Amino acid sequence: MSIIGYPALALNADFRPLSYYPLSVWSWQDALKAVFLGRVSVVSNYDKVARSASEEFQLPSVIALKEYVQMNKRPAFTRFNVFLRDAFSCQYCGQRLATEVLTFDHVIPRCRGGRTTWENVVTACSPCNLAKGHKLPKQAKMFPMRSPERPSTYRLQENGRAFPPNFLHESWRDFLYWDSELEA
Repeated sequence: MSIIGYPALALNADFRPLSYYPLSVWSWQDALKAVFLGRVSVVSNYDKVARSASEEFQLPSVIALKEYVQMNKRPAFTRFNVFLRDAFSCQYCGQRLATEVLTFDHVIPRCRGGRTTWENVVTACSPCNLAKGHKLPKQAKMFPMRSPERPSTYRLQENGRAFPPNFLHESWRDFLYWDSELEA
């Protein structure tokens, strides 16, 4: 029987997920390795086992770090984090889109002295980005729905909770809190 596809939900030492989006999951191999190295405690197991030549190991479904990992107070400025801050929605038309088709727009275009910073970049769909071009918002008559700002790690975590993953094992539900309704 195959044991592919049994990820372990990774929790911090305070039993909160390391991240919500993407959800902090480790492969079963990494989870077992961390257990043997004494870095994590097993909170819950799957009904599946991994076998070596001489031993059998239950696959962990939920693990918790033994030492607390401090979350960054200032999240990294990345394309994905900008999309997450803006809830994967174009800040000009409000349309929610897949990550692959989103772009980001400089509110004050770079050719006009705008910088690539949290405070000047917003998520945009391609049609809106092209329509605005390198005009200022006033010239284009296009204003972001929310003023761009540096988010806190907490805000990104909260935004991530609005996007539950496709796979949720029953043993994970006690440790995850979602804003949208989950299906069984």
